[in-house]
Amino acid sequence: MNNVIKITGLDCANCARELEEEIEKVSGVNSVTVDFMAQKVLVDCDGQTLEKVKNCCNNFEEVKVVEESAPEKSDGEKLKITGLDCANCARELEEDLNKIEGVSATVDFMNMSVVLSARDTEARDKAIYTINHFEEVKIVTDKPAKKGVIREHLKDIILIAVSLVFFIPAFVLDLTGIAYDTLALKIVTYVFFGIAYIAVGYKVLINTAKNIAKGKIFDENFLMTVASVGAILLGIFEGEGFAEGVAVMLLYQIGELLQAVAVGKSRGSISALMDLKSETATLIEGDTTRVVKPESLKVGDLILIKAGEKVPVDCKIIDGESSLDLKSLNGEPLPRDVKAGDEIMSGGVNLSGVIKCEVLREYENSAGAKILETVENSTAKKAKPEKFITKFAKYYTPAVCAAAIIVAAIVPTIICAVNSSFVWATYAEWIYKALGFLVISCPCALVISVPLSYFGGIGRCAKFGILVKGSTCLDELALAKVAAFDKTGTITEGAFAVKSFTDKRTLSLAAAAEKFSSHPIAAAFSEVESNETVTEAKELAGRGIVCLCDGKELLCGNAKLLDESGVKFEKVKSVSTVVYVSLDKKFVGVVEIDDKIKSGAKEAVAALKAQGIQYTKILTGDSAERAESIAAEAGLDGCAASLLPDEKLAEAQKLKERGKLIYVGDGINDAPVMTVADCAVSMGKVGSDAAIEASDIVLVSDNLPLLPKGRKIAKGTRRIVFQNIFGSLLIKLAIMALDIAIVGFPLIVSVVADVGVMLIAVLNAMRTNLIK
Repeated sequence: MNNVIKITGLDCANCARELEEEIEKVSGVNSVTVDFMAQKVLVDCDGQTLEKVKNCCNNFEEVKVVEESAPEKSDGEKLKITGLDCANCARELEEDLNKIEGVSATVDFMNMSVVLSARDTEARDKAIYTINHFEEVKIVTDKPAKKGVIREHLKDIILIAVSLVFFIPAFVLDLTGIAYDTLALKIVTYVFFGIAYIAVGYKVLINTAKNIAKGKIFDENFLMTVASVGAILLGIFEGEGFAEGVAVMLLYQIGELLQAVAVGKSRGSISALMDLKSETATLIEGDTTRVVKPESLKVGDLILIKAGEKVPVDCKIIDGESSLDLKSLNGEPLPRDVKAGDEIMSGGVNLSGVIKCEVLREYENSAGAKILETVENSTAKKAKPEKFITKFAKYYTPAVCAAAIIVAAIVPTIICAVNSSFVWATYAEWIYKALGFLVISCPCALVISVPLSYFGGIGRCAKFGILVKGSTCLDELALAKVAAFDKTGTITEGAFAVKSFTDKRTLSLAAAAEKFSSHPIAAAFSEVESNETVTEAKELAGRGIVCLCDGKELLCGNAKLLDESGVKFEKVKSVSTVVYVSLDKKFVGVVEIDDKIKSGAKEAVAALKAQGIQYTKILTGDSAERAESIAAEAGLDGCAASLLPDEKLAEAQKLKERGKLIYVGDGINDAPVMTVADCAVSMGKVGSDAAIEASDIVLVSDNLPLLPKGRKIAKGTRRIVFQNIFGSLLIKLAIMALDIAIVGFPLIVSVVADVGVMLIAVLNAMRTNLIK
């Protein structure tokens, strides 16, 4: 019995393979396929065995089974939200949602969205309620209007301004000692401090109360409440006022505002990059035109693109010429001149003339739509550093809180016991130190800077037309040590032409058969006329075409095809691609096909080697002579030729023994290899849908030199990620050590350090947008 199990948490194609192997070991499983892209397990087994398979999935790394009745779309329902103030809150909201039975959710802080899969309407309603009642978060149905920085954060700015208006005079009175000259001034000072504190702290206090009621205490609201209230109470008991307690909350909120502005700036840069979609298209209908949505266009429709308009879908120019601004697709500043016969991608801007075009791909399959979809969904696949930080934050904050309790209660108790006396000053000093622990323990710097770094790196890649399907893919690209390439359409142009042939009969038969082939080589015969009648054509992957010509078996393909069919023939030695033709088991002749190495391929290989790729190789079904010639010309270290798809797979497995593997391909034969590669790269412009779906990275403009560019961005992004992780932890540990070691270490220093670390980490993360 065939069953479909929907899953979540499957982060890479290689993990899909490993999960498939684990399920195959389950007794009662007849066959199984793990579909990484669709996040599904297709398994042939009975109902009892199905439960065992589900358990196997649930026990495999981060994978979880989603009920079969979940929404059909594998990535779930996407909900846009507002009011999510920090990345740590996003993690907490995600945990709350996933606790609901029948719900699987991913909260994307950077895109301000929730991807929600619910088993039924009741589960969905519970999830919606949870989202709308989580602190200040609300679901929005309309696209939020663009606002300036001040307008967007106006409420917070006003509250901070009100707090400062009351805090500054109170602080001056407190600092000079004038506040304590008379009771009236003391009351005024305390009232001013109170207003200043409530203005910036009321939201934190309310959220703390709500979270405690829910049993959630180890979040930043709780930490800041305890730290600020503790400082206020200590100040009052010590007779020193509570300026420091108010300052803790005020500086914290200023830090939150600066963080929101910085993150908003990063989001804005990505939003500007993603402004690829044209809202309208001009459809030509006979002698008239009408304005329609790009989504309504169909393949073959004729459209008019005027100067200043965006290209709505991928299309082919049939009349006119112009210049296109393609910065949003490939990052290149210079416009590209186009004319009739040229294919153009959606997202470009028509700079000059009016052009008439034929739609080649519907909107959802166009380059612009793919870029938008990839970047929007890129945060769903989390890299190991992201997963580490998410788990680390869950345990780090409670651990620091436990350390604060030890510092506040146990240490002074031991000191007093040793001195055989109870001294309040001793307890006050160590409670004060413990408050410093609580302030510095906020995990925001870590929780936000790591995903922000990856988000920026993925956006930077997208700016050059390099679509990265998640931070996991970016990491694998950075860490790879081996690169393997398909030959045709990847290293070479794939624009084939007939170079030579045995006779006209051979050429005519080959042309008749090859019109049924989807292989790029078949294009070489498009201009060849043939009077042969061919039926029942069947394409054999990695071999060629088998068909009937006047009732006789016609074979057209490589030497393996004829060998397997028992046809006697002499193999031709040539650096070109040789197509062998036989009719009725008798050898007819050969056609030699040739193409040339792609512009920039040699430079791309050299750049990858300069970036640390230790071994490069061609994997191809073409002849050894041709493969060796192309490998030498492109500067590759080796080649494996005459490979069938399963042999390519085996060769890729061998290469992985040398280190993490990048595989670059463009054809349907490459899809199986891509599933086992650590980082699979497809050539988007000419690549098959199967290769693009199986890949981790898509080069939209079919330009191989983009690969080393993407690797450089990936390595830079990973470097920034670890700078943020280790830098933030080291500074926080250093402040904790100073807090313990120095008598009277100011609490304000801990607050400033926490805010400073967070801002430095965020600004450092934004440097991914500057990687050249």
